[in-house]
Amino acid sequence: MSRLTVLKTYKLYIGGTFPRSESGRVYEVATAKGAFLANAAKASRKDARDAVLAARAAVGGWSGATGYNRGQVLYRIAELLEGRRAQFVEELRQSEGISAAAAEKQVDAAIDVWVWYAGWADKYVQVAGNGNPVSGPYFNVSTPEPTGVVAVIAPQESSLLGLVSVVAPALVSGNAVIVVASERAPLAAISLSEVLATSDVPGGVVNILTGSPAEIAPWLASHADVNAIDLAGAGSLDWVDLQIAAAETLKRVLPPEDGVPLPSVERVTFFTETKTVWHPKGLI
Repeated sequence: MSRLTVLKTYKLYIGGTFPRSESGRVYEVATAKGAFLANAAKASRKDARDAVLAARAAVGGWSGATGYNRGQVLYRIAELLEGRRAQFVEELRQSEGISAAAAEKQVDAAIDVWVWYAGWADKYVQVAGNGNPVSGPYFNVSTPEPTGVVAVIAPQESSLLGLVSVVAPALVSGNAVIVVASERAPLAAISLSEVLATSDVPGGVVNILTGSPAEIAPWLASHADVNAIDLAGAGSLDWVDLQIAAAETLKRVLPPEDGVPLPSVERVTFFTETKTVWHPKGLI
């Protein structure tokens, strides 16, 4: 007796749930050779707004967790990704048209990135913060705090590793993230949302949109409740206009860069604000 294959439905990931686009739109995802692979949801302006609302609601709880706890959560993502390694290898092989060996290398690198940033979650404050020398009977201490809601345009190449490399550093300090995945190869990003949903990441801390970055990015750049934007994968867009739109609401803007960003503490501290506290010496 034959049976029909149960095809996977690829949806958005907003607020810890998996909605279809409110517009009802989808677009075809093809293999590297042009064959049909899947339908992916095409996010709209309304979906982007919903993602910002979800991220804003999640910031308080996530930023209020200890650095040690956030590190444990990021490490848990790596654990679950390791357990589903074969699935991600197959999705990357089909959607990016790369060899199994290249797909395995990308998945392993993505797992290592999660682990690398997990290790910094309870350490970056000691690197970025400091006690300041001042003239007078005062203690003066500066410490980094999360900037809030961060929008990200993921690299279009190396769809899994690229997305992880821009999302993980923003999470380390306690920010919530809205990320627009690779348009051409979004399947691994959507499957990663399933990993996030079954790990200890609170709903709304990471929100994944699929569709056209050219359509969604301007709304995120101009949204008044987005505090920073990472244009890592926006090199092919009119990213100067995106910077101008972001400047109107005083956002931090990380400009585009070629390829996949390497792990760095600077990507963590870029999405933080410095709080300086003065306290008189000798007083309780």
